[in-house]
Amino acid sequence: MIEIVRSNDIVLISFVESILTASRVRYFVADQHMSAVEGSLGFLPRRILVDADQEALARRTLCDAGLAMELRP
Repeated sequence: MIEIVRSNDIVLISFVESILTASRVRYFVADQHMSAVEGSLGFLPRRILVDADQEALARRTLCDAGLAMELRP
């Protein structure tokens, strides 16, 4: 799986999830349950991972939604 977004902003993560779901891109949110371990301080970012075969579609879809600046290289 390829990391395409990393953020502490849970609203952004939710937005990315909704866009990917609508585009039928398979994804996984890594570290989303770490807030219980860290005490909800927000210093551990969540990461959006996609299958390598859907990376181009995911990136194009997120760019079209105006999120190009949020994408990882």
